[in-house]
Amino acid sequence: MNTLSPQEVDTRMARFGLAVAGSLSEQSEDLPHSVTERLRFAREQAMERARASRRVQTAPVAQAAIGVVRSGNSLALTGTGAGRWFKLASVMPVLLLVAGLLLIQHSQWYEQVQASAEIDTALLSDKLPPNAYSDPGFSEYLSDEENP
Repeated sequence: MNTLSPQEVDTRMARFGLAVAGSLSEQSEDLPHSVTERLRFAREQAMERARASRRVQTAPVAQAAIGVVRSGNSLALTGTGAGRWFKLASVMPVLLLVAGLLLIQHSQWYEQVQASAEIDTALLSDKLPPNAYSDPGFSEYLSDEENP
């Protein structure tokens, strides 16, 4: 069984097309003007149909062709995305990272405010006179009280 590869079929078709085009070009000089105009018009229509069929064949492939290309030691995605949605999806991780960092910063700030509020509440609810807080030995008293 003799099967041809797709490249061999394409090569044979190209050779046949070139042979037919060559013989037609040789004999086109002897044709009347009306026949050459009809042939020119038919050729233009055939070329337009061929271009349209190529566009139809490649358009769905071009939109869905997102592949991976190896470039040295790195990999990269290629192809076309879905326009705005693809751009939004590529920016979304950065936005989520920034939102997470802001949330962490806010929670740490809130913990500091809570700790300061607890200290202030403890100092204000104590039964000491206000001038005791200005005494230099009072900080020593507080540190001794915290570490029994």
